[in-house]
Amino acid sequence: MAVLAIGFAINLTLRAAPFAALKPLRKSALVERLSVWMPVGVLAILAAETLRGTIVDDPAQTLSALIAVAITAAVHLLGGRRTLLSVGAGTFAYVLLVNFDGVLAGLFQGSQ
Repeated sequence: MAVLAIGFAINLTLRAAPFAALKPLRKSALVERLSVWMPVGVLAILAAETLRGTIVDDPAQTLSALIAVAITAAVHLLGGRRTLLSVGAGTFAYVLLVNFDGVLAGLFQGSQ
């Protein structure tokens, strides 16, 4: 029980410390700017890394990835900038495009 109590105390302290440190900074202009730009930056880095991985690992899926990115951006801008909705729509589109890649390739080859 003592080990669990010590583990609990350490865990609680480590999880609460950042919130306690940020409390005086909440009204800071820097923190306000970071709260606006950090989510965008994180999503941009995630998208860039995902695209780089797709292009390097499976170049045939590059078009599918780019279409999914375009759908994500469109849903984000047209859907009221709801991150969860746009990321979900982009992920759904990518999964569909990857799984139906043979169908899409056949459609493009049939039109030529």
